[in-house]
Amino acid sequence: MRKGSYTYLTDEQWEERIRRFDAIARSCTLCPRNCHIDRWNDERGFCGAPGHLFISSIFPHHGEEPPISGSGGSGTVFFSYCTLKCCFCQNWQLSHEAEGRSYTPEELADKMLGLQGQGCHNINLVTATHFLPWVLRAVRLAAAGGLSVPLVYNCGGYEHASIIALLSGIIDIYLPDMKYGDNQAATRFSRTANYRTFNRTSLREMFRQTGPLTVDDDGVARRGLCIRHLVLPEGLAASAKVVQFLTSVFDPADISVSLMAQYRPLYRAGEFPELSRMITSDEYECAKKEFVDAGFPGFYQELDTIDGRFVIDFSKRKEEALTGDDT
Repeated sequence: MRKGSYTYLTDEQWEERIRRFDAIARSCTLCPRNCHIDRWNDERGFCGAPGHLFISSIFPHHGEEPPISGSGGSGTVFFSYCTLKCCFCQNWQLSHEAEGRSYTPEELADKMLGLQGQGCHNINLVTATHFLPWVLRAVRLAAAGGLSVPLVYNCGGYEHASIIALLSGIIDIYLPDMKYGDNQAATRFSRTANYRTFNRTSLREMFRQTGPLTVDDDGVARRGLCIRHLVLPEGLAASAKVVQFLTSVFDPADISVSLMAQYRPLYRAGEFPELSRMITSDEYECAKKEFVDAGFPGFYQELDTIDGRFVIDFSKRKEEALTGDDT
């Protein structure tokens, strides 16, 4: 079985990579908000994150895409806070309300090793961008302790390509969102006027590093890129424009797509009339047809199978974490 890319880094390579991330965090440009605050002095920018790891939940997740969850689950680390402020966020308890607690890199390393010991196929880092200097320390410690499963970088897709480039040789599988095909909806619903530009350049870098999604004989992902796209009511995600971009840059046969029908009007979505309902079957089938007709392989949810499994109550997960039962 192929070991995670990070297991091949030398001590010198680890030290150089961590040094560069530390420098970036001292005038923080870890994400495109470019707040230029000193994270090491615990200054807080747009995302609100402190100058140390803050994590909501850590557990084997069986609800990800089939190659990510497999039979043993995905060892998922849900980081608190977020660089996006999506009004409809499914994980609003941690992204907007900072559910969770502080961790040291040593504690996170132990949790990662525990997930591997439970049979998880990978370590799935969910919205980790704003904590990368500390995450890399944890991964290095875990690797020294025997961690070898692939690392998944599960993100909202609002990234600097230069930051993604610094993760080359560390991340094995990229699982980013393409939330929007234009910036109008991104501005209104996620408080970012430049989402599309950064999303597209970072996706190019992710693919450059890892290429198409590849799986082992058991159908479990080992390396590559899989792009998530959540269908929104009234075509607000501009799915056709997402397809147009992807087909203009990539061979569709090389891009695995996860088209999601699980939108629910959570958090503050009800404040926007166009977001205050679930999607219709016609809306989903219209978006699905765009991707299927373009030739994208991947994973297509069926609207009539969507249930509560896709919404996690992180307040309960927080209670488990505080009692030590999250892994």
